[in-house]
Amino acid sequence: MNIPVHTLKNAFGQISVAEYGGQLLHWQCADGTERLYTPEHLHIVPERALRGGVPVCFPQFSGRGPLPKHGLVRTRPWQLRAKTASALILAIEDDAETRALWPYAFELVQTVVLDGSGLSISLDFHNRSEQPLVFTAALHSYLRVPDVTACTLHGLNACVYEDAADDGRYKNQQGNLFITGEVDRVFAEAPPRLRLNYGNGESLEISQGGFADTVVWCPGPALAASFSDMPAADWQRMLCVEAAAAAQPVTVLADGHWQGWQKLRVL
Repeated sequence: MNIPVHTLKNAFGQISVAEYGGQLLHWQCADGTERLYTPEHLHIVPERALRGGVPVCFPQFSGRGPLPKHGLVRTRPWQLRAKTASALILAIEDDAETRALWPYAFELVQTVVLDGSGLSISLDFHNRSEQPLVFTAALHSYLRVPDVTACTLHGLNACVYEDAADDGRYKNQQGNLFITGEVDRVFAEAPPRLRLNYGNGESLEISQGGFADTVVWCPGPALAASFSDMPAADWQRMLCVEAAAAAQPVTVLADGHWQGWQKLRVL
């Protein structure tokens, strides 16, 4: 299975977005450093989501509803709408297959921008149906890290989270977040700006808007060993910090619009 990939290169680096799932696969800075985690050998199976990069979850996050896990658009073809000196714009609309599972008319446009302020990804949703639509969604960003156990995520102290790795129990984050194994946490009403320290003197500023929640996920060694689409040891090379609408669904009125975005900037 061959998937078309669109690449943009400018003075600030390079990005590559696949039409399959509209998925951002790579983000390289101007010095060539890759900032997203994608397995070295991408596992491509029809009707199965790609591992790594930034999958788009819509109109359902994870298993929070009756649809396939993480929704309908990450295993379907998107169309390139435009390419500029700093942006790739792709879109997907409802069709017979999506309406068979989610019987509504919609358009979802993704704009990926690479410029002097870093990388930004935005989703613009248009409800083309004649009734309000309710959905959950996320930008499932896989961030590449030198060693996840040396990283610290700042900005979530005292925030309440739902711990999916512990039967969905609600807990309070105490201090900065350190990763030592499996982490699967939904922080509702999360702060709009976080900082990921890599542990090597570099850090990444992570900001978001439109999305009310932040999801932090790392499979840890046991879960990663069960994956067929990434090396088991790679759990230490990635951390997902996701801009999400997961705890509370978004409601968009008929013919209404909604936008959510995430920005990544190396400090």
